Amino acid sequence: MKKILLLSALLSSLAFASLQVDTTYSTMGAVTEKIGGDLVSVTVLGSSKYDPHFIVPKPSLIAKLRRADLLIMNGGGLEMGWLPPLMRSANNANIQNGAKGFLDMSHHVKMINVPTSVSRGFGDVHAQGNPHYSSDPYAILAMAKAIESKLSELDPTNEKTYKGNLEKFLSEWKVYLNKLDAKMATCQDKKVVQYHQLFNYFLKRYGYKSFGNVEPLPGISPSSSHTLELINMMRENDVKIILQDVYHEKKTAKFIAQKAGAEVKIIPHDLGADGSKTLEDFYDGVAAQICR
Repeated sequence: MKKILLLSALLSSLAFASLQVDTTYSTMGAVTEKIGGDLVSVTVLGSSKYDPHFIVPKPSLIAKLRRADLLIMNGGGLEMGWLPPLMRSANNANIQNGAKGFLDMSHHVKMINVPTSVSRGFGDVHAQGNPHYSSDPYAILAMAKAIESKLSELDPTNEKTYKGNLEKFLSEWKVYLNKLDAKMATCQDKKVVQYHQLFNYFLKRYGYKSFGNVEPLPGISPSSSHTLELINMMRENDVKIILQDVYHEKKTAKFIAQKAGAEVKIIPHDLGADGSKTLEDFYDGVAAQICR
């Protein structure tokens, strides 16, 4: 009898989830679950343990895209290396670029670090700007509003529920932002070096200054000459923090830190990269590491 009741509950919940939503990354997936609630079934395509530029395009992802009602992507060129071929193979007209079931989140946030020109001589730059906007906890507000609008468009019958979920989430998130802002206001050392420009939005939000990157150019491995220049620069400017992501090699940052008298801070780039389970845990983890 218990098995029958359990199966019945499972089937009921599946039937209740009216929209199948795929998101490219975990943070967007978490926001979608907040807004969609039981009306959506969310699948995150890219693992937060890996470089978001180079998610392995597994055949299993094709099946997930094939049955999706909505695809929410980060945009800004971040998925360029892996998502387009999967979308072509999935052959799902509902989620192609420009279709009703397609949402490019980069169109709903203000991008920074927009280059004046693009060429291979500048490394792997993104023409639309820095795509790592989800490092800014305030970007969550814009993301939530865009998701609610799209879900209501696809499922107008449940528009009232989506709007109610949005209102509740925005209220709760603003309370959380006030607490995070208070925490970040206590930070003393606001000079950093990054491995890759993953955290520019967070740094800008809270008044940090980035003095350079372990990469000489975006996507280019550090050279010996650049490493020595960075060490000297950090000594001259008394920079004591290196922000290291979870997926790049860590040997170079540790070497630079040892020579410059600095400390390497491992910072998650996406929800789950540090084992976090909730949006609050994710941003709290970033704040705990960077704030000193």
